[in-house]
Amino acid sequence: MRNLPGAIIHVLRAFELLFSEPVWEWARILLIGAILAPGKRTVTAVLRVMGLSDAAPFQHYHRVRNRAVWSPRAVRRVLLRLRLAACVPPAAPVILGRDAQLERRRGANIKAKGLDRDPVRASKSFFVKSRGLRWLCLLRLTPIPWAQRVWALPCLTVLAPAERSHQERGPQHKTRTDWARQLIIQVRTWLPERLLVVVADSTDAASALRAACPGLPQPVTRVSRLRRAAALDAPAPARRPGQRGRPAKQGKRQPSLLARVRDPQTTGPDHTAPWYGRTTRPVQLASGTAVWDHSGVPPVAIRWVLVRDPAGTCATQALLRTNLAVTPTQMVAWFVMRWPVEVTVEEARAHLGSETQRQWSDRAVLRTTPVLLGLFALVTRCAHHLLQGGAMPLRQAAWDTKAVPTFSDTFAFVRQQLWPVTIAWMSPDEADTVKIPVSLRNRLPDARAYAA
Repeated sequence: MRNLPGAIIHVLRAFELLFSEPVWEWARILLIGAILAPGKRTVTAVLRVMGLSDAAPFQHYHRVRNRAVWSPRAVRRVLLRLRLAACVPPAAPVILGRDAQLERRRGANIKAKGLDRDPVRASKSFFVKSRGLRWLCLLRLTPIPWAQRVWALPCLTVLAPAERSHQERGPQHKTRTDWARQLIIQVRTWLPERLLVVVADSTDAASALRAACPGLPQPVTRVSRLRRAAALDAPAPARRPGQRGRPAKQGKRQPSLLARVRDPQTTGPDHTAPWYGRTTRPVQLASGTAVWDHSGVPPVAIRWVLVRDPAGTCATQALLRTNLAVTPTQMVAWFVMRWPVEVTVEEARAHLGSETQRQWSDRAVLRTTPVLLGLFALVTRCAHHLLQGGAMPLRQAAWDTKAVPTFSDTFAFVRQQLWPVTIAWMSPDEADTVKIPVSLRNRLPDARAYAA
């Protein structure tokens, strides 16, 4: 594996010091094989695609996941800093999206599994529950120059075990809000000098998260949906001289956002805001400040924004942010950037073998899924180094013409750079070579690179 392309060696070398020398050799083979293997990402599938079906010490590759000493957290930190160095200027804010993913798994030995709502199979009118593992993920939302759009690159993934699992095994149960708060604090610890913005859906508007983000030594800005029926108060009035009693936390109750939406006089100035599909849309933005209080947590000052479509094709949306200095237009632009999070989750299932692994030990479970999700960011980083500012080659056909590359093109491009290396490594003897037609030789790498 010493004849890898120089750009890929440069990316992998950043992780070399996190492993011992023998473990790194096995881990590197597993990593390259996980990129090249079609279908299930099991250890046996990786060994077969790497030409190691007859490798006698095959158990060493299994031990990389369930016994070897290495820190997944350190790997994620290096991966996050690699992406920031490539695509984000030092003064630019680091925008993160948060998402929950259900990995459908069965088996008596999978201790952390639970019964939960299946976000893929369920809808607003049809509720579906599945048994599996619940993962919480933070994804870096960054524009990719050669893709001409924003991609969501996974940077930190943790397992949120089911409550029944904690009751049976003893540790105190942590809710998803607790895990989400720990994720944000961890990234804040890794990047103390950067402006962090966390964009999420309405589930991120929980009171504990609402109070935790602005309460950090270096506050984190949160942008999320807001319930239009939420109880909002005015800021606490100034304390009068000689006034007794405990200081007030908030002032009088403000009209609810639902009442503001129904009020025809609630209109804001017209803006042209970024929208989905790399387009812009004229919208009316009404904004104001309020205090959101909840029992058990400190009150938080927020700025709410009502996004109204003058054409009436979209329902009025309510957003909140904890940084009062951010403009409403910038707030809408950050929230629209969250859409690629859903795309990344689907691409990980389609191309990276998410939910196809078959490990059952606790340590292997905690390591494998975050690594597979991290492959999305690693492949993107390798492609960025391989292109060196050039354009991504696109797979074109008479019935399908592409203007910009997708992740499938990026994944195939990196695979095309790796296949010749692994073939030369597996068959160094000239006696193993055979003659094939040129047309077939040209089609085989394309078919191998795009195989899901």
